[in-house]
Amino acid sequence: MSMHWTDEALMAAVRGGDIDQLEILFDRYREPLYDFFSRLTGNRVISEDLVQEVFVRILKYRSTYQESSRFVTWMYQIGRNARADYLRKHKIIPLEEHPFTSPEDDITPSRQLEAREEMALLQCALMQTSDSNRELLILARYQEMKYEDIADLLGLPLGAVKTRVYRATKELREAFLKLRSNTSSCSAAKSKTTLPTT
Repeated sequence: MSMHWTDEALMAAVRGGDIDQLEILFDRYREPLYDFFSRLTGNRVISEDLVQEVFVRILKYRSTYQESSRFVTWMYQIGRNARADYLRKHKIIPLEEHPFTSPEDDITPSRQLEAREEMALLQCALMQTSDSNRELLILARYQEMKYEDIADLLGLPLGAVKTRVYRATKELREAFLKLRSNTSSCSAAKSKTTLPTT
């Protein structure tokens, strides 16, 4: 059954004209892609639009897919291009505050609130890191992409990826600790922060 096919086999089928298999890939990657874009942009609506755009482009450029490439790497490259194109057209993406995961139901309400505040603070800190470091952290920590795949995606040596992830993690930790020591600065920082107009 095609539900159990690898991503690469599904995409090869799509490339060969079996467009229905794209629905399985969409089901597999809709949430990870949404998470990727929402952490990068801080905007739900734009993230949903970008997820749709990625799959439109996958369908449009299906003939360019090579089975020797990992599908996930190819897909994220399309995603990076879609976001870059969006930034060129719209210049600035406003940020918005929102949690990414729901705290466990079995913990106390006060602990839930604390967990939400920590997540909001972490996202705020993430948005204060440089654009390239933010993307790297999201791929490595939240998308749990292998360093080898990140290296392939970004066109970097494996050692350079490891070094950059270490430095990006350090930058995030410093931003988070600074915000946590002065929680009022998060809102102020969010109001001033915009994405680069690359």
